[in-house]
Amino acid sequence: MTSTVTAIAGQTVKLYLRERALPRVLRRGAGDKVVLFLHGAGTPAEVSFDVPYQDSRWMGYLAKAGYDTFSVDMTGYGRSARPPQMNDKCNLPPDQQKIVGVSCPQSYPGALTNMGSDWNDISAAVEYIKKLRKVDKVNLIGWSQGGPRAGGWTALNPSQVNKLILLAPLPVPGPAFNIQSFEIFTTNWTHQAPLEKQIDPAAAASVWSEMLKSDPVGARWTPAVRRAPVATTFGWTTERVKDYYTDLGVPQKVYVELGCASHNAMWEKDHLLLFAASLEWLEKAR
Repeated sequence: MTSTVTAIAGQTVKLYLRERALPRVLRRGAGDKVVLFLHGAGTPAEVSFDVPYQDSRWMGYLAKAGYDTFSVDMTGYGRSARPPQMNDKCNLPPDQQKIVGVSCPQSYPGALTNMGSDWNDISAAVEYIKKLRKVDKVNLIGWSQGGPRAGGWTALNPSQVNKLILLAPLPVPGPAFNIQSFEIFTTNWTHQAPLEKQIDPAAAASVWSEMLKSDPVGARWTPAVRRAPVATTFGWTTERVKDYYTDLGVPQKVYVELGCASHNAMWEKDHLLLFAASLEWLEKAR
């Protein structure tokens, strides 16, 4: 695809698109039961939705129900193209430069990606899927910053979306790109998950292992980190999620509150309740 990311605008780049479906679906297709997962601000799609730990694969859950599931890493994430500015530790914010042992002025000013370039990535992925599976519409599932990504793209392209699911849609401010070490990853998650046995340490270890596999450059830094660009979110905030839901001008919509869950609900002990709710919405719109 031709990138619209400011740092590499006009260049031909590759996006990592992952597919999971039953063998019969891969052979004959799933009709209109096609889903595209969109990840959040830091974790690439394959780790967010297809982490190989027990039954934590959201993509696998829907695939077993007969869906043809896809996920895509935005530019700068996972196995997709990364702007070269992300190899320069000086482009980290000062507090994160300390984590990787440097202190230097930023070599690239401002953000690398933006919401518009993310929407361009989504358009490329949807067009590919539509041609591959011979469909006119797809279902979208977005987590965290995948909320503004999926929600905004749907608002711009309503005729190409069948159903939309948003899990904990949140914004993330910041500079060109950021990093996360295992310590930061587990600390942030623990702060959101106060209940006993809400987090399985083995699941967290599996998630982190897959995270580093998706970023071999960051994995070689000391300490090992995952890297991610930072994009604007056009006013999406945690406090306004219910306002957005109220403002949706569609007759069919549902707001689900999942108890005993943090921002990382799809990896926690009650993840199957989340998966079941998503399937019920896709199947029955309720």
